Amino acid sequence: MSEETSLEELVALFDLETIDTDLYRGRQARTTRPRVFGGQVAAQALCAGIHTVDPAYVVHSMHSYFLLPGDPQVPIVYDVERIRDGRSFLTRRVAARQHGRPIYYLTANFQVPEDGLEHQDLMPDVVDPEDAVDMVEMMRRAGTPEAEALAKEWAALGARWVGSSGRGLPEDPEHPSRSRLWLRVDGDLGDDPTAHLAAFTYASDISLLGATLSAHPVTPEQVQMASLDHTIWFHQPFRADEWWLYDQVSPAARGGRGLALGRVFTRDGTLVATVAQEGLIRPRQ
Repeated sequence: MSEETSLEELVALFDLETIDTDLYRGRQARTTRPRVFGGQVAAQALCAGIHTVDPAYVVHSMHSYFLLPGDPQVPIVYDVERIRDGRSFLTRRVAARQHGRPIYYLTANFQVPEDGLEHQDLMPDVVDPEDAVDMVEMMRRAGTPEAEALAKEWAALGARWVGSSGRGLPEDPEHPSRSRLWLRVDGDLGDDPTAHLAAFTYASDISLLGATLSAHPVTPEQVQMASLDHTIWFHQPFRADEWWLYDQVSPAARGGRGLALGRVFTRDGTLVATVAQEGLIRPRQ
């Protein structure tokens, strides 16, 4: 699969078919996995919500729950409910359904851009993406069983590993479970803001839960992992096809669940998004 074809296939996932008013159908990616990638469902649901909103409004947050594993063999239907239409803010709720059952719920809020007070965290000092390690090649060298499957699933993405707790990052007693990497879409996404929002939402799910394992002497193969929810706050527009730093930290894990937070910085140090995810991290017996 060429990089060009992979990018075209990724963008095609965000081109939803209109079935009826506020009702859409999303196609599936080619995959050998038994379930739909969570980032795909989140990105398609966000696109469905955006389709029902005046372009003057920009999404600033999305909150979602993964309810059931998605079936990669059949399309997903997205049903949009118009919760609120105000002068400054709009709210949409999207139900993703397969086989007559909801598999995912998303609530997204939109705002007319306005000026206001501004501040942000500083970007950590890290190596440039060109000097970081290709994640797929790193997994291949480590003999990770899923390396080839992930290489196909991430074919349209560039992922460069910076380090994690105990492996490349300096020790931080206040944050024992951390991970950092550079990400981008490989190729030109054009200038459609929705394409960049969808591509970023898709990519935001590929590594965040892994940060919950960084403090523990286990591999992903030794843990049953599944995303339970996914939240993104979009602070300002940015290009998903240019490198962005995913600064990830897991503040807590307990009861078979782990929480991970991710700060997203562009190369010039601008904090453009914050992501949160809780997931199942149940050690296999």
